[in-house]
Amino acid sequence: MTTVLLVEDDARISEPLIRVLRTEDFDVVHVAAGQPALAAVAAAVPDLVLLDLTLPDIDGLDVCRKLRIDHPDLPVIMLTARAEEMDVIVGLNAGADDYVAKPFRLAELVARIRARLRISEHSAASGAASTTLNGAGIALDLRARRCHLDVDVDGSSNEVELTSKEFDLLAMLMQQPGVTLTREEIMNEVWDENWWGSTRTLDTHTSTLRRKVNDVTDPPSKIVTVRGVGFRFEP
Repeated sequence: MTTVLLVEDDARISEPLIRVLRTEDFDVVHVAAGQPALAAVAAAVPDLVLLDLTLPDIDGLDVCRKLRIDHPDLPVIMLTARAEEMDVIVGLNAGADDYVAKPFRLAELVARIRARLRISEHSAASGAASTTLNGAGIALDLRARRCHLDVDVDGSSNEVELTSKEFDLLAMLMQQPGVTLTREEIMNEVWDENWWGSTRTLDTHTSTLRRKVNDVTDPPSKIVTVRGVGFRFEP
């Protein structure tokens, strides 16, 4: 059975959500604070985490960052009353895979959970069958989900920490070097076709990714913007 860790301190939200998730055949583990959430993941890694942003002990952003260190592929969906664009960007940059503003429709949240789990399963299957992608001074290990820059002849390099979304975005581009991928293709593959948000999140992730892989020329020369269409990786 698929296990969902729900980190939510408001019983008015957690109780009906637990009932719905269990009706949908999810095994739900519920905690009401950040420290118990980290302890629960350390004891048994769930299949997905529903994480409230405002918690009584640790900020949900800090919990997400800590989870990303030891479990970079663990799907995390943030639940929050903060719906401003900057809050969404901060949450995604902290490592969240998706961001759901309160109040939310339970059916929509369940659909997002299932979509995120499908992406996680597909990513794991793809990573197990692949090796390493190289180009433009970047070495991307799909199996270990690690990114290194400036690989020298002696094998030395600088490792770059990418969020789950940044890694998936870079992998998709590097797997088809020189090919322009449309914004819709990228959103469908990396965020799933059931994504309800704006494609502006793609621009945010692309901008952050460029900075991390030293794509600092103007215009960028590794991850190239094709105006009105999408993006292309130049090896």
